[in-house]
Amino acid sequence: MNVYDFDNTIYNGESSLHFFFYYLKKTPYLIKYIPKVFYVLIKYKLGKMSVEYAIENYAVLIEDYFKSIEDFDADVIDFWNKHEKNIKPFYKEIQKEDDIIVTASPEASMNEICKRLGIKHCIGTLLDPKTGKITRLCMRSHKIPAFLEAFPDAHIDSFYTDSPKNDAPLIDMAEHAFIVKGNKITQIK
Repeated sequence: MNVYDFDNTIYNGESSLHFFFYYLKKTPYLIKYIPKVFYVLIKYKLGKMSVEYAIENYAVLIEDYFKSIEDFDADVIDFWNKHEKNIKPFYKEIQKEDDIIVTASPEASMNEICKRLGIKHCIGTLLDPKTGKITRLCMRSHKIPAFLEAFPDAHIDSFYTDSPKNDAPLIDMAEHAFIVKGNKITQIK
């Protein structure tokens, strides 16, 4: 089986950030959160803030907004109608029936695009549908227990990611590993 990270790997961009901007258009008052969103994102990307710290200190903002969303499922469909074009063309060329996505993005937002792409298995961050609280984080080293829970005896033939640092544990599990930068794929293992 082949396993893929999603954001910046087969999807051009960060889908969670794109969701933020999607909701910003629907709810302009969210503009007040832009400085916090970029502050956290920059600190995280520079390695100066852990995911756990960010969630502990900033997740309440997402939870509060999540509770105000009238029809999240309809929003997900609308979002992917507009953003499905961000799926990189290479993916369809190498896609296999048993592909698995392992992503930090919430499963609740990923299920629709996986259905459209014909991907049967997606392991992502889990949110409580009523409260928006994160019940399982699927990021960095947290991807391994989530993956092994779903596929305890799995053998990863090839793993694709944009971030060898963040996905090192999955790279270690895979027979072959590839780095995706834009539309360029480079084998590293």
